[in-house]
Amino acid sequence: MDKVMLRCLVSRCLLTNPVAGQTRKMSGGSLAGSQSSLAGKVAIVTASTDGIGLAAAQALGQRGAHVVVSSRRQSNVDKAVALLQSEKIQVTGTTCNVGNSEDRARLVDMTVEQCGGVDIFVSNAAVNPFFGNIMDSTEAVWDKILDVNVKSAFLMTQLVVPHMEKSGGGSVVFVSSVAGYQPMQALGPYSVSKTALLGLTRALAPELAHSHIRVNCVAPGVIKTPFSQALWQDEDVVDEFKKQLCIKRFGKPEEIGGVIAFLCSKDASYITGETITVTGGMSCRL
Repeated sequence: MDKVMLRCLVSRCLLTNPVAGQTRKMSGGSLAGSQSSLAGKVAIVTASTDGIGLAAAQALGQRGAHVVVSSRRQSNVDKAVALLQSEKIQVTGTTCNVGNSEDRARLVDMTVEQCGGVDIFVSNAAVNPFFGNIMDSTEAVWDKILDVNVKSAFLMTQLVVPHMEKSGGGSVVFVSSVAGYQPMQALGPYSVSKTALLGLTRALAPELAHSHIRVNCVAPGVIKTPFSQALWQDEDVVDEFKKQLCIKRFGKPEEIGGVIAFLCSKDASYITGETITVTGGMSCRL
């Protein structure tokens, strides 16, 4: 992505309008991070060997959950498992391409067999194979982005819900993006997929409330991860972005992980159908 395109990407004003929510009972936890607040809970986090996914696994594990991490590459899984184990976190790891139905089923089946059930599902997997004018995007681009970023999020939820129902409830969290509120130039198809997650959250919340399953969403701003390095490694782009921020820096993965852990906790027991924007004050709305 060239510098001109990056400047165009960050030059648009973004304003937020979170949706209202309601719920019933749900699993325990605390944003403050009680070491036992999620004890006994089992959490699947997709795309969880680096960046926001790994930070979510750490935050959930630090609160006592047994976390199941996954990635397409075994070497990445091994590295993440070793890191989490060094932090005294209960962890199981496996390879999984969420765009593959057999991999999705294997991930859930393995979790139930080895950990006894599923209480928390964090859908973090996403791809972005395209930069440029949206009118130049191909059918293959749309198929790939929607398959991984949207369809797999729903199909994974469909797989875990029966296991959550057996244990009396659960929590689902989708990871969207500030781009889901205001599609960014050069990131059109990706932005649309992230908007779809806002709608999926709202559609699923009332459907699953009777089963004591809460469904929420997190929309990060620019977070310093390998996925977004094209933005935060360019000084001119950084300066332009900071003009839109109240907190004059980019976010850290752990700042998203903490919000995800909160949404899976008893502290959030009356929150469902919501999207929390975590953007350092960058405003955004549809």
